Amino acid sequence: MIAYAEVIGDPVAHSRSPTIHRFWLDKSGLQGEYRREQVTPADLSRYLHERKRDPAWRGCNVTMPLKTEVVPHAGRLGAEAQRLHAGNLLFPEGDGSLRLENTDVQGVAEPLRRLGRLPHADQVTTYVQVIGSGGAARGAVLGAGLAGYGDFQIFCRNRSAGLEVAAMTGTPSANCHPLEAIGPIRPNGELDLHRLSHVIINATPMGMAGQPDVPVDLTSYGPDTIVFDMVYSPLETGFLRQARALGLRVIDGLDMLIGQAAPSFEAFFGHPAPREHDPELRERLTA
Repeated sequence: MIAYAEVIGDPVAHSRSPTIHRFWLDKSGLQGEYRREQVTPADLSRYLHERKRDPAWRGCNVTMPLKTEVVPHAGRLGAEAQRLHAGNLLFPEGDGSLRLENTDVQGVAEPLRRLGRLPHADQVTTYVQVIGSGGAARGAVLGAGLAGYGDFQIFCRNRSAGLEVAAMTGTPSANCHPLEAIGPIRPNGELDLHRLSHVIINATPMGMAGQPDVPVDLTSYGPDTIVFDMVYSPLETGFLRQARALGLRVIDGLDMLIGQAAPSFEAFFGHPAPREHDPELRERLTA
């Protein structure tokens, strides 16, 4: 019996998770498999019922649109999953119950910490502007908080969902705005780029193949802005191309994908992810 894990969602054919986990299995000298399985919200209950009866199943990563749908099916929730009411890692525990964790939080925090801030003598604060209102957006806010950021704005089309994200993360409702309103914050209406800085995180499917680009003009943002796109298919979205052309600092979807996958790998296969091979893994993922 070969142990296996998988990624579930709809769509899921684009997922790079199988490549990541198979790479780590090979580098670690472990036997195991990692698969894709297309699962819709309507299929989720049947899927979990079948997998729980399979002794070879070690769990699954959960992608859109199931990150909130999976919550009622979990017997136990980790702290981040409970706080955000969303998760991306589901696995069986010894007593047969399912545990849900949210490792997206770590996937966001890790590259933000690595880039760090560019301080200015008259710096007031850095606003993290999160685009989206689903499970990925919730993870983005909490992950940025874990990286040391404390001021947020939420931009989305569904205001009620955006207000839920704001409430969960302690963001004032006044900081929840329509998607079309996104732009840099100016203190007292002044064009002082050194008093307020920005991190912009796209936590929506915008930019994916067949989806429109993120509707934001980055030319008015300061030169220290961090542009973070959680989309990884394609890796170079219009949002990131615009940021690179302006010389802004960029975090792409692979940075987050690898970061959130590492704790999943250990949960599935009982071995730490061999992160010392990250440069080679990125080469494989972008080949």
